[in-house]
Amino acid sequence: MHPITRRSMLSMSAIGALALRTASAAAPSDVPSFSVDSIRTISLQSDRYHGWPTLCRLQNGELLVVCSGGRDSHICPMGRVELIRSFDDGETWTYARTLLDGPLDDRDAGIVETPQGTLLATTFTSLAYLPNYQKVVAQAQANEPLSMPKAQLERWSAAYRRVPAEEQESHLGCWMLRSQDGGLNWSAAYRVPVNSPHGPIVLNDGTLFYAGVALWEEGREVAAFASTDDGMTWEKLANFPVRAGDNHKQYHELHAVEAADGRLVVHIRNHNKPNAGETLQTHSTDGGKSWATPYSIGVWGLPSHLLRMSDDRLLMTYGHRRAPLGNQARVSADHGQTWSAAIPFHADATSGDLGYPSTVEIAPQSFVTVWYEATKENPLAQLRMAKWRLN
Repeated sequence: MHPITRRSMLSMSAIGALALRTASAAAPSDVPSFSVDSIRTISLQSDRYHGWPTLCRLQNGELLVVCSGGRDSHICPMGRVELIRSFDDGETWTYARTLLDGPLDDRDAGIVETPQGTLLATTFTSLAYLPNYQKVVAQAQANEPLSMPKAQLERWSAAYRRVPAEEQESHLGCWMLRSQDGGLNWSAAYRVPVNSPHGPIVLNDGTLFYAGVALWEEGREVAAFASTDDGMTWEKLANFPVRAGDNHKQYHELHAVEAADGRLVVHIRNHNKPNAGETLQTHSTDGGKSWATPYSIGVWGLPSHLLRMSDDRLLMTYGHRRAPLGNQARVSADHGQTWSAAIPFHADATSGDLGYPSTVEIAPQSFVTVWYEATKENPLAQLRMAKWRLN
């Protein structure tokens, strides 16, 4: 851990204040010209709810998507980490494989390929379903009308019994799995210090960098970690600063990118009022040892996924859970210092239960984006995919 002195704190505060003024003063440019080739559902289990996917493109060109699948609903005890694969830039996809089905709810899944060719999948476990489950159990015991179908209560009760009640909290955590044979076989899950929906990234020098939240640890740190041994162990670099008036416990779901000038840019889902739902940004110019105080970039949306394009511009994609419902993108030509106006490549959704898009570039300025979405035709959210491009 690298200590932050009072002098460096003041320096970072000054950088953050300057960045805030710059972001606030910079009027977004016109919407970049874009076209959408197709939008469609790619998951094949329409009777199951899918959530919070991550898409990655391997060195051999294959596309992989991991998600929390096998679910009853947005919050339930059934979640498991699933993987689908495409060998043809998303034209066709395999049926889902289960990578992890632990005793609790396995949620947001991330994936990255390391320079050694190792695949690292991330997830976290949750007991968020318990209050609703306990309410329905109490209804049943009192012979009151149930607020869920009896068959669903029986399934939830069976899932609840997978772990003795007194042991359940010990299974909470942030987890990583690894595959060293292209995804055919996977290790057991092992604990890592933080989680974010899309997992760690690879830096230019091969280091793995993970910006995330220590979800179930005392203090709930929001911090940056690095690994130089292919994701086996992680060293803490720094806690992220907290903007004046904010509570760091309302910072969620980070993602990072290394810009062409070497700076690290991190986006944060902010739930502090009065600007809940905005994307905050911070950056580091010293490899993650110190960070600018988080500042607004004028974007409402959650959460953000960051990508460095082949021309060294940055692309952010994010869910937009108010009109127009869907997913949007923005481009930065100056390493994240300013961002374009919104690119509404998906703007006709019918539910706010959507988002967590992640994007890969399959050819210069040509993209595949995958997200989850409950549609008018199916309230059980499915994996959706757009092929689109900047013109």
